[in-house]
Amino acid sequence: MESIGVECIVEEDGSVRVRRIRRNNVWEGVEQGRQWQDEEGRHVLLMLRGTTVREAVLSSDDLRWRLKESRGPRRQIV
Repeated sequence: MESIGVECIVEEDGSVRVRRIRRNNVWEGVEQGRQWQDEEGRHVLLMLRGTTVREAVLSSDDLRWRLKESRGPRRQIV
């Protein structure tokens, strides 16, 4: 998984609102989809640069954000 920086707001209930992410020292705006919590951490679906959907995970082990690697071709929304 690729480590990223995340600018977000953490709500009282523990949910997050991601505004933008930082990859390769460049900030990019994102659209946010659903989110969920499991033993791995907080998962948030994000739409990057138009139509690419990726999953960001805030690890419960070290509290670092990472973009999960795609399993196969990246999903495109049409």
